[in-house]
Amino acid sequence: MVARIVASNPKYADRHDLANDLLAKAEKLRQRSLAARHEDERAYGLVVAATGLPKSTPEEKTARVTALQSAFAQAATAPLAAAEDAKLIATLAERALALGNAHLFGDLGTAAEFASAALASAAMNVRGNHSYMKDRALIEKQTALLERYERECASLVARVRFEVSRAFART
Repeated sequence: MVARIVASNPKYADRHDLANDLLAKAEKLRQRSLAARHEDERAYGLVVAATGLPKSTPEEKTARVTALQSAFAQAATAPLAAAEDAKLIATLAERALALGNAHLFGDLGTAAEFASAALASAAMNVRGNHSYMKDRALIEKQTALLERYERECASLVARVRFEVSRAFART
């Protein structure tokens, strides 16, 4: 919304390119976020299907464990991608500060806070699935990425909060 308003305001003509760039990136992230829900549901469906596999014979038990581990890996991957997208949304909110319309900074703060909450929610799902996984290497790789997204998002959100507070103090 902030970028859309700035992009259509002649007063901010010198920032229209940035606003349009942010709009394009935000639209891609919006589409990916909508698709992420379906991917998460699909991955969870694999877990449900694997839990329903027979386990009467040793072979069936082995096949079930293999299917479950694969399903949990996919169920952790889906929210990990959503966590990255949340961090990217926070990045856009921070970059949008440069658009310079202080009247809209509250909206940027809201976007950053939503991104932070989305990342925290996704992280909970990643870690929840990790608790069922046995592939230590994959868990470590995903955890490292997740922790990077959390650090980067926290830094971006802190910067947006600071600038929003400054803007509010001036009004």
